[in-house]
Amino acid sequence: MSRASSHALKHPPVTAPSTPAGAPSAFPELAVAIERERRRGRGAQSNSSGRYEAEARVSFDDGWQSLEELPPFKTTVSLDTSRKVIARNDSPDIGFDRSINPYRGCEHGCVYCFARPTHAYLGLSPGLDFESKLLAKPDAPALLEKELAAAGYEPRMIAIGTNTDPYQPIEREYKIMRGILEVLERAGHPVGIVTKSALVTRDIDILQRMAKRNLVKVALSVTTLDAKLARTMEPRASTPPKRLETIKRLADAGIPTTVMVAPVIPALNDSEIERILDAAAHAGAKEASYVLLRLPLEVRDLFREWLLANYPDRYRHVFTLIRDMRGGRDYDSQWGTRMKGTGPMAWMIGRRFEIACEKLGLNKRRSKLTTDHFVKPKQSGEQLSLF
Repeated sequence: MSRASSHALKHPPVTAPSTPAGAPSAFPELAVAIERERRRGRGAQSNSSGRYEAEARVSFDDGWQSLEELPPFKTTVSLDTSRKVIARNDSPDIGFDRSINPYRGCEHGCVYCFARPTHAYLGLSPGLDFESKLLAKPDAPALLEKELAAAGYEPRMIAIGTNTDPYQPIEREYKIMRGILEVLERAGHPVGIVTKSALVTRDIDILQRMAKRNLVKVALSVTTLDAKLARTMEPRASTPPKRLETIKRLADAGIPTTVMVAPVIPALNDSEIERILDAAAHAGAKEASYVLLRLPLEVRDLFREWLLANYPDRYRHVFTLIRDMRGGRDYDSQWGTRMKGTGPMAWMIGRRFEIACEKLGLNKRRSKLTTDHFVKPKQSGEQLSLF
């Protein structure tokens, strides 16, 4: 049996490791892979401390071989006591200005998830902590109803699932997303949902009623049709066949459904763009979109570790192509180009996507949600109008 010791390392507070493209992490001593058995069923290979921590603790085998192995990473859920649930943004390159995240962290464990760095704000690791130490907002439906009822609130589409998945496994127990949908349906408020989980079909009854009033659209993220790649890259998300079946069930229920080929990773899943679109179109999707792989902050090193561990033969080629599409860097966060990249390779991916959509009849018509049905919820103690 092996024993792991904990060693504290001092490092100055930083906003992000300033490491040249292709160089090792700014803190290579922190990128210590966790034993495979301890992280079975998880996406990240390591659990480095968040970038805002003054100290970083690293577990390592000290050679005594006398103590029991450390336990595997188990999913724990804490309560998020935020007083507001609608988050605002003014990003010019996305189509919504408000969103809701019922959960912080995501058990799906997608190694490429651009939301991972947000766990550093909680003093947790964007690595394994992000997919095992979760926060839930059980008061979200009540908070949402209060915010919708506030004086001066102007309805616009609320996006859900743009950061962490609202239908991740713990939603089966907490049912926060269903509560949110119930509030939105009563208020006649439009919502756009992004998920990669078949659990969304649980709420078809609400979604179908909302769809009849042009209040909802659902986007399913389908990254790959390769079961092995999906299991390795998105260990606790629904399988590719389940996602296609979900598209069919939603479409058959009359719910506007989009397929998202996201993220597109060069030399790993970009060859599947046409097949994914074809499968989704035949399942009933009417719209499609794609997003190029994004590697902000800690995601870069987590993705690099995963790639070296699972596809070492493709490592150099993948990162060479990524940099070709990011102006020579691992990531470029500029608005307008961060989603699609630049350069010949990015242009080719875009053209392939457009041609495939044209052949399959995708994006011929875009469903448009309405705010015409919005009615402010009545606040507790509010006097009813005579008229």
